[in-house]
Amino acid sequence: MADEDTRDETEAERLDRNWNDMLQELRVVQTGVQLLSGFLLTLPFTTRFADVDVWQQRLYLALVLLAGLAIGVTLTPIMIHRRVFGEQVKDRVVASGHFFLQVVMVLLALIIIGISTLIFSVVLGWEAALVVAACSSVVLVALLVVVPLLVARRNARA
Repeated sequence: MADEDTRDETEAERLDRNWNDMLQELRVVQTGVQLLSGFLLTLPFTTRFADVDVWQQRLYLALVLLAGLAIGVTLTPIMIHRRVFGEQVKDRVVASGHFFLQVVMVLLALIIIGISTLIFSVVLGWEAALVVAACSSVVLVALLVVVPLLVARRNARA
């Protein structure tokens, strides 16, 4: 966090900047959650949906629940901020927002893996779907866990 140490800002200014950065990230995540949720909600109204097997139905319903949970988790930091607005606890608001933003990223990764799996299971069958699930899981873990850890480790050494 060398950048944090070189800034000429008060603790309150740092918290405000961190909160504003987090709001920008929440806006991006919210759009993704909305698009994926909207996609999921349209599926039962397609003619092909009647042909899905019981496991595809269960996967679909689990994804709908995950999408609803992701929407709720995305809104939680904003509601926390609304609830304690003006109480001089921005440090806790930023910390809780950080936590919930990480939770929603995990939920989004699960939804992306699940949607890919569902689509491949319907179009090509379960064998292809399981390969896609495994590959997309590896890629998303690499992108969302490994790469950030490597960047953080590199910054810590610098």
